Amino acid sequence: MAAFWTEADYDEHERVELVHDRASGLTAIIALHSTHLGPGAGGTRFWHYADPAGAMRDALRLSRGMSYKNAMAGLPMGGGKGVVLLDASRTKTPAMLAAFGDAVDALGGRYVTAEDVGASEADMVAISRRTPHVCGLPAGEGQLGGDPGPFTAMGIFLGIKAAVAHKLGQDGLTGVRIALQGCGSVGGGVARLLAKDGAVLTVSDIDPARAAALAREIGGRTVAPDAIMSVACEVFSPNALGAILDEDGIARLDCAIVAGGANNQLARAEHGGLLAERGILYAPDYVINAGGIINVSLEYLCRQHGQPCDINEVRKRIAQIPDRLRAIWQESEAGGLSADVVADRMAQALIGRR
Repeated sequence: MAAFWTEADYDEHERVELVHDRASGLTAIIALHSTHLGPGAGGTRFWHYADPAGAMRDALRLSRGMSYKNAMAGLPMGGGKGVVLLDASRTKTPAMLAAFGDAVDALGGRYVTAEDVGASEADMVAISRRTPHVCGLPAGEGQLGGDPGPFTAMGIFLGIKAAVAHKLGQDGLTGVRIALQGCGSVGGGVARLLAKDGAVLTVSDIDPARAAALAREIGGRTVAPDAIMSVACEVFSPNALGAILDEDGIARLDCAIVAGGANNQLARAEHGGLLAERGILYAPDYVINAGGIINVSLEYLCRQHGQPCDINEVRKRIAQIPDRLRAIWQESEAGGLSADVVADRMAQALIGRR
């Protein structure tokens, strides 16, 4: 693995730690991009990387994205990310979770972890036995915390509605064709909300059975994973892994809007400009998908300060996501800059990087 400071995605990160615990077999990376606004908050991804350099790229890119996401969501939190490198069998043991919890705790509250791809509420509970700097712990009905997926999905749904109104001049989603990539916790939640509002959905997932089950539930149709980006539609909604919007991916799009929950959708910074050149409205991912981190961050902050938590405050903050997107699009159109550049500049100003 190359030195992290030579990586293209290194962005003056405050701290990058390689964690190895021989006894448990844990190998992990914890990246803190910025703690300007508060402790670096961001989930931990448990994933098998054929090339370990991919784990470092993920840690660097995702931690920076969390800095921007938390800042744009108005949260008193910085940006951080954990990546646990799993073997090809995706082995994850209690000893590994304990060792990772110890690594988080050793940072003394500078990093607050939560769920991400490959992690569960049960994993967060296990980690919380070794450190208090965890959010997304199980919650009862109407309480903060728990699975962030439904809150993320709500923000994405509201963002898609705002994008359709802005680009197409249509209130509501009746008859709007949406191609949705990824049918997991977030993507499935988004699809159900879209279908309830009258959208016509085409869905795809690397698990064909999961895609087929969702399509039956919502009255949609399925296509193969390699075909979803070429579906003729008004909205393409990526809700799986990132870096899909590169030259080839953008050339395949047959849509007016890209709006979805996947992190780091743009393969490189210049790809936002390619979307703009094609006249495709882009909803910056870390703005539209902030619902989950809003929920779990408020859970953590309330717990840390011994204050009661109000689920209505979460809903109120998620409801502000469309306003932030509209402000980005308006400035983008007024200044001739792509939406991703406008959003990045706003976020950089908030974290003291401009």
